[in-house]
Amino acid sequence: MEPKQWVGIDVSGKRLEVFVRPIQRMLKVANSPAGLATLVSELLAIDPALIVVEATANWHLATVAALSGAGLPVAVINPRQARNFARATGQLAKTDPIDARLLAHFAEYTSV
Repeated sequence: MEPKQWVGIDVSGKRLEVFVRPIQRMLKVANSPAGLATLVSELLAIDPALIVVEATANWHLATVAALSGAGLPVAVINPRQARNFARATGQLAKTDPIDARLLAHFAEYTSV
């Protein structure tokens, strides 16, 4: 039995920062149809237990549609939830890669 994997995706208008736990894999793709196709292909290959995306203006909508359309388990969370979780884990710095890691940690924590 393969270990479960959890994914966090930090979404911006131009790119997606993706982090996979526990394998510590970081992936960056463009927030575009081609980037989303690459992302879906990569995530289908690892069969994650849960993917967490923070609601970010409307930038997250295409990502969520692509992931859920491919049958991947995706949850959208409120940015306040993500920030509160970060504070609770002692993570005060905020960058796109850090946010992706944090969202993957959140996915794992809430799946237990």
